[in-house]
Amino acid sequence: MEPFIIDLIIQNKQQLIERWLKEVENVKDDLYVQSVSEQAFHTMNLEFGHVILDTLELSLSEANEKLSQYTDRLIRAGWPLAYFTQGLQAFRRVIFELLSDYEKDVKKLISIFYNTEAWIDGIINQLVHDYTGSWENTFKLQKMSLLELSAPLIPVFESISVMPLVGTIDTARAKLIMENLLEGVIKHRSQVVLIDITGVPVVDTMVAHHIIQAAEAVRLVGAKCILVGIRPEIAQTIVNLGIDLSNFPTKSSLRKGIESALEFTNKQIIDV
Repeated sequence: MEPFIIDLIIQNKQQLIERWLKEVENVKDDLYVQSVSEQAFHTMNLEFGHVILDTLELSLSEANEKLSQYTDRLIRAGWPLAYFTQGLQAFRRVIFELLSDYEKDVKKLISIFYNTEAWIDGIINQLVHDYTGSWENTFKLQKMSLLELSAPLIPVFESISVMPLVGTIDTARAKLIMENLLEGVIKHRSQVVLIDITGVPVVDTMVAHHIIQAAEAVRLVGAKCILVGIRPEIAQTIVNLGIDLSNFPTKSSLRKGIESALEFTNKQIIDV
């Protein structure tokens, strides 16, 4: 930004902040922060205004770091993206209006306009980048947590474990299932693993391929795999697709699978 514009903004810093506070107050209802108290909203706007103006006297990397630290705190507090974008649009307007009062030369006004646009647009881009990055990171962590919870290996008896699968199985989830399965077999010293597909809505060629791979991996580490929860419509689909499940046992229900697992491990349930 040209030095004379920076000087004008700094010289009129207080007046600029006051105008901006009034402007933002007028659009509070559009910023989805109605639950914030008037005092908290005013304090945040005041701080936001000073953070924006401080970037004028910093290098680009320093300004971006300062902005990122500020926005990270607001994002964690739940302030919406609209607060940043609409707030900066309002800031852009009041800067140009204020500087227009002091500068009447058309060429300089045009220069002020383009310099102000570039400065504010840079800040908006940085804030949106930080906000989006934070959201994407949060979404990724939540997705990973859900994936981990959706493919647990549960020990139900000594040497017998169950992995209940629920929902659609894609390549990423199949990889996680495989990892949890192999780690769980070793951790729980499982001799028999029951893979329960009762909650899997569709078993197509790809899903069957992933299950067969998982069962083969279990066999290679010295355990036996039993596929349970095969509903009639799933059985029909498997037959129609020509999927070969002959290399490992299948059962229609978890109960029947557990009975087979107990028999395989020389155990039985008796009435006391």
